[in-house]
Parts: sequence; C-alpha cells; structure tokens
Amino acid sequence: MIFNNDGVRRRDKLMEEDRAVELLQNSEYGILSMIDDKGLPYGIPLNYVWDGESSIYIHCAPDGHKLDGLAKYPNVSFCIVGNVNLLPGKFTTEYESVILKGVAHINLTAEERMAALLKLVDKLSPDFKELGAKYSQKSFHRVNIIRIDFTEFSGKCKHVPAAD
Repeated sequence: MIFNNDGVRRRDKLMEEDRAVELLQNSEYGILSMIDDKGLPYGIPLNYVWDGESSIYIHCAPDGHKLDGLAKYPNVSFCIVGNVNLLPGKFTTEYESVILKGVAHINLTAEERMAALLKLVDKLSPDFKELGAKYSQKSFHRVNIIRIDFTEFSGKCKHVPAAD
C-alpha cells in the first residue's frame, strides 16, 4: 500500500503519513463507497479492523445489497474521518481525513473469516476477548467478512493555529 498525496490539490493541507496510518489503525469506523449491483453509487459507514499491512476486514450479513454490489464491482474507496472541530466564528472547520483505494474480496476461507472476526473483537471489545471468541464461534454462520486490499491511500487535514 502506497501513501500518495499527489492528488491532493491543496498542498497546504497535506497530512503526514504517520498520522494517516494512526487514523487507519485507531479509528472506529469508515465510509465504504462503492457501486451497487445496479450500477448506482452506494456509501455506508462500517466498523473495520486493519491488518497492519494493506488490508482491512469488515463484518456483514451473509448476503445483501453490499455483497451483491461488491460481487459485480469490487473496486472501492474507504474514507476515515479523524478529528473535526467546527469553528463557526471563523467560518471554517478543522478536520482530518484519509482516503484509501482498493479492491474488495468477499469469498474468503472460513479460517480467514474467523481470524478477522477475532481481530474485530480485539479492536472493538478488548475487555471481552474470551466472551467475544465464544460469541464469534456461535454466530459464525450468520456473519460474512469482506477483505479490502488497498493499493494506495492519502491524507488531508486542516488545523487553525488560533483555534486552540
């Protein structure tokens, strides 16, 4: 996965790669943007877990709108929003965002799906790992996992010095 800010028009708003990686690792959710099976745009907020390399995992139902679209159009974008601070008196907003581009995979092995579920438990319910593992086993038949392999990502931010 390559960090590439070449497409960011406002060069004064470039985010450092370290901060973009931190947001990818620690943010609770992101917005998956894709094309549905009818060729229409579709975006949805989702919890995820990053594998520490170039992929994220998302859990979902075994079938549905999202999976139908990804089966036909696997190229996606994933947007993570970091800190946001509305500054009404200055008519601006401080923000952070990371955009990732990649390809979704929906037919994963049972082993990869279970490993991803346990990673999600580790991230989203770290105080309940043992219970989460049991829950994952019991509900495994009701869950599917999407893996998105990213090719590149970029980061953009705006900080207003007088806002502190």
